[in-house]
Amino acid sequence: MRFRKPTVEPLEINLTPMIDCLLFLIVFLLLATSFNHFSRLNIVLPEAEGVALVEPANSIEVAVQEDGNYMVNGMSLANNSEAELTNMLQQEAGNERDILFVIAADANATHQSVVKVMDIAGKLGFLNLNISTVMPLGQTLPQ
Repeated sequence: MRFRKPTVEPLEINLTPMIDCLLFLIVFLLLATSFNHFSRLNIVLPEAEGVALVEPANSIEVAVQEDGNYMVNGMSLANNSEAELTNMLQQEAGNERDILFVIAADANATHQSVVKVMDIAGKLGFLNLNISTVMPLGQTLPQ
């Protein structure tokens, strides 16, 4: 009796089902994820008429919240002390004092909170100080 030799087929790994499953999982996770912006700062800027500002790439923005808390370039401070704000501004600016310094204060923030930031900026020697505002609804910039 003659037996046939078993032929060994080469192993081939088919990646198509695995890729399909991964794509399905990615789509499912994207659809099931909710994108909350808890880290965003909710500031209602005061309204003013003026000229649109083109921000340079290097600037410092100090946000003053309604409750008097400060954020420097999106990073909140550990406390609201003058020393903490001064240290953070010195760290962000380094030796540059001619960069744009923007104060974005909530419309309901206290005047004292805004003046405190302006005073610290003056003590540190910043030259280009601006205050953020928003245009009233229905108005456009003059050409």
